[in-house]
Amino acid sequence: MPQKLLISTRNPHKLREIMAILEGSGVELVSLEAFPDAHDVVEDRPTLEGNAAKKAEELFALTGLHTMADDTGLEVDALAGAPGVRSARFAGDEADAAANRRLLLERLAAADDRRARFRTVIALTTPQGTRFFEGTCEGVITREERGHGGFGYDPIFRPDGHAETFAEMDAATKNAISHRGRALAAFADALLRGEVRP
Repeated sequence: MPQKLLISTRNPHKLREIMAILEGSGVELVSLEAFPDAHDVVEDRPTLEGNAAKKAEELFALTGLHTMADDTGLEVDALAGAPGVRSARFAGDEADAAANRRLLLERLAAADDRRARFRTVIALTTPQGTRFFEGTCEGVITREERGHGGFGYDPIFRPDGHAETFAEMDAATKNAISHRGRALAAFADALLRGEVRP
């Protein structure tokens, strides 16, 4: 079984989350930092599945390493599922996470329905093709930012059953219940059962 699995991210926060969840899997995780010449894959597909598969397949073709890629969207009921696939670019292609959060809070200023969910789709590309794993976390959008941990929309997302936002939780608590944690747990379970061979 190949011992290396390329994680298609340069985001240090995301990489730490993935490494923490897959620790002990017996697979050496390699980040895109090991391939400084690798181009940034344009995420232009209309679905999370499409973007994840595009990243995994292009980087597998470039590096020859079995590749895991993911795409995550925040789906807000009052906004008909937006920002969804455009979550990272909600306030514009050059906007940062803080601008995305500000815009979302502005759009929801008068909303009573603040139900939302994070959804992560993982694509694993190997010579046998591409396989998907999904994780979802239901919750609500808070009315103001709370906490300094995590990244992205974490300071304004409070998962069901918890008083804290993702940004107020320690990493272990968040990883146990998060959308990415659940998708990675499904992947790790398939890995341990021998259903996938990265």
